Amino acid sequence: MARYSKKSQDTVGDALHREKKGTLRSGRSGKKVTSRKQAIAIGLSEAREKGAKVPDAPKGKKAAAKKGTATRKRATTKKAAAKKGTRSSTAKTATRKRATTKKAASGRAKSRKTAGKKAAATRRKSSTSRKRASTKKAS
Repeated sequence: MARYSKKSQDTVGDALHREKKGTLRSGRSGKKVTSRKQAIAIGLSEAREKGAKVPDAPKGKKAAAKKGTATRKRATTKKAAAKKGTRSSTAKTATRKRATTKKAASGRAKSRKTAGKKAAATRRKSSTSRKRASTKKAS
């Protein structure tokens, strides 16, 4: 049984021709498509919209799958450390680093807030002194 219909093949072929010609554009940004793979994906998407026989689009990305392996490795090391009863030195240093970066970030945010408040206070002072000076000249 064929996975793709003749109509879908024609639509993909048309998209590839437009890509070679330089008239195929991305749907979201409107930028010119230069990648052959992207042109095929656009052709398949157009074929799905037309109702041609095309398998469903994949759910999810490869990058997410790669990310999962790293988290799995981290989870196994945590389990091993839990069995031993003590945390590894790398885990301790990682938590220490996270804590220090959080403290530094909060300190920077506080300094920004205080700087803003100081600037506003000086603006207020200068505007009130100008008002006083103008009222003294008027009277």
